[in-house]
Amino acid sequence: MIAHDEMTAARKLAAQAIGIDSHIDTVQRVLVMGEDLSKRWDVGHVDIPRLHEGGMHAPFFAMWVPVYYRGAEAVRRTLDLRDAMQSMLDAHPEQIELATTAADIERIVRSGKISVFLTIEGGHQIDDDLRVLRMYYRLGIRSMTLTHSRNNNWADSATDQAVHNGLTAFGEEVVREMNRLGMLVDLSHVSDKTFYDALAVSAKPVIVSHSSMRALSNVPRNVSDDMLRALARNGGVIGICFGMGFINPRDAEALRSATKAESDDPSLTGKALDEYAAKNATKLFDTHVSVVATVEDVADHVDHAVKIAGIDHVGIGSDFDGIAAAANGLEDVSKMPALIAVLLSRGYPEDDLKKILGGNHLRVIREVTGD
Repeated sequence: MIAHDEMTAARKLAAQAIGIDSHIDTVQRVLVMGEDLSKRWDVGHVDIPRLHEGGMHAPFFAMWVPVYYRGAEAVRRTLDLRDAMQSMLDAHPEQIELATTAADIERIVRSGKISVFLTIEGGHQIDDDLRVLRMYYRLGIRSMTLTHSRNNNWADSATDQAVHNGLTAFGEEVVREMNRLGMLVDLSHVSDKTFYDALAVSAKPVIVSHSSMRALSNVPRNVSDDMLRALARNGGVIGICFGMGFINPRDAEALRSATKAESDDPSLTGKALDEYAAKNATKLFDTHVSVVATVEDVADHVDHAVKIAGIDHVGIGSDFDGIAAAANGLEDVSKMPALIAVLLSRGYPEDDLKKILGGNHLRVIREVTGD
C-alpha cells in the first residue's frame, strides 16, 4: 500500500518533471477509432487530460504500421497516421504541439501544453528507401525503431528467425543516415545481433524505447545485462515497458499471443487491408487481459536497469495503447504517480527520479538532434 504522503510527493514531482514516455501508441486510436485526444476517455490508456494528470507532458507518439503492410502500402499507412496526428495538432493548438528538438520539448512543456515527439515503429515503413526516410524527417518525425515483430529486408527482429545475422550493409546505411539527419535510432524489437551491430555503427546515443529486463522476465524483446552495459557505454537510454510479459514472466503467454496476432499475413491491399488492420486494432483495444504484474514489479525493473546501466541511462517507455494490459496499479497514464511513489519509497532522490522521468531522454534528444 502506497502511503498518502508518498503519493502527494509523487504527484508534486510528476508536475515538476519534464515527463517523457518514449513509446505510446495512441495515434492508432485517432486513426482507427476517430478519438479526439482533447477529451478524457474511459477506454484506452492515453489522452491529453490523463497525460496532464500523470505528469507525462512529453510523450513519444509512435506511428506503428503492422508488418503485414509491405512496401508502398507501409509508406501509405505511415502517412495516414501522420495525417491523423496532424488533425489533433491542428484542432487543439492551445493544448498540444509538435516538438522536433529538446529545446522545443522544454519550451512547450513550460507553456503548459503537451509536447509531441513523433516516431516510426518499424524499419519496413521506409520501404528500403533512404529518400522515404528523409521525407519522414521533413514531416517532423525524429525517431525510428529499426524493426518490429518480424525481420525486414535489412535487419533481424527479436521475435523472428534471424536471416541477416543482424544488420545488412543497407541497414548500416540507414543508421548512418539517421545519425546524419538527427533522428534517434531505436533498438526496441531488434534481435541481439542487430542491437550490437547498430551500436557499432551509430556515432550518436541510441534509445531502447519500450523494453524491460531479461534478467527478471526472460522474453526476447527484453534486454540482457550485457546489452544494458553496452547501451550505457553508448550513452543511450532504455524506456521501461509496462506491458504483460515484459514485466512478469507469468504474463508471458499473453504477450506471445499478442505478438502472433500482430504478425498474421493477409494478402490484401488498399481499403481491404486498412479494414483488416482496423478490425485487429479494435480487437486489441476491446480486449481486457488480466495480468499478474504490479507497479512494484515495474519498479523492480527500474531498480535492475539502474543497478546495471546506471541512473543516467534509464527512462519510461510504457507502450500504452500498444498493449492489451499494463501492470496493475499502472492501468493508464494518469496512474504514473503510483510508480513515482514506489520509487520514492525505495529511496530514490528527486533529482534521480527527474532523470528517469525525462531528463535522460532529453539529453539523448539534444545530442542527436543538435538542440
